[in-house]
Amino acid sequence: MSDEEHQFESKADAGASKTYPQQAGTIRKNGYIVIKARPCKVVEVSTSKTGKHGHAKCHFVAIDIFTGKKLEDIVPSSHNCDVPHVNRTDYQLIDISEDGFVSLLTDNGNTKDDLRLPTDESLLTQIKDGFAEGKDIVVSVMSAMGEEQICALKDIGPK
Repeated sequence: MSDEEHQFESKADAGASKTYPQQAGTIRKNGYIVIKARPCKVVEVSTSKTGKHGHAKCHFVAIDIFTGKKLEDIVPSSHNCDVPHVNRTDYQLIDISEDGFVSLLTDNGNTKDDLRLPTDESLLTQIKDGFAEGKDIVVSVMSAMGEEQICALKDIGPK
């Protein structure tokens, strides 16, 4: 046995995996899948019959949950695919800075200042207009694989 001490690099995410394995044949429409290292929402699944080499294949058509790009993948149905851990969290909007970042209030009273305004034009104008009118706005933030983005907003009325 060795007497020397081992040094481990500390990670802020407590070692939690960004994805988990799931058999390709069990992934359904509206589920999530990782295609080309991007978290995607499945919009279409088709399964081919087993060929002479014995594997049924699943053809996935999915849309990247952050960029909106359409991606496709074909995987043998018995093989495992990576499925991202996707979380949605609601935060109250406090402020919008000039450089396009938002200041959000978390459930425990702290502020979260590292998120940009969404790139989706209609959502962007809804958030800016509502904030300019002085309404209380709650935004839904979707996070997966180390990325976060505002994906929806709820209007709770005037302040």
